[in-house]
Amino acid sequence: MFVLSVDLRIKPESVESFIAKAIENAAGSRKEPGCRQFDVLVDPEDRTQAMLYEVYADEKAFDAHQQTAHFKKYIAEAVPLLASRRRHVWKRAAP
Repeated sequence: MFVLSVDLRIKPESVESFIAKAIENAAGSRKEPGCRQFDVLVDPEDRTQAMLYEVYADEKAFDAHQQTAHFKKYIAEAVPLLASRRRHVWKRAAP
């Protein structure tokens, strides 16, 4: 299993546009054979703070995800709407 969380700070004027693009990317990602879960989460008290929570079968499935058209579109169109983006890979503590 390969788990990734991405902490996001959205530019205030871009919140609605970013969220729409992130949801579109998540929907495409969930159709990938190696994607087990893909959630777009928003802080209910500060919509400029969001998180992506992604679970893939393995690192190879995540690598394949990065080659998809919907991911490349997200990088090109949504990432510029962010003030910051921090990715973190997680591993299960025990099998």
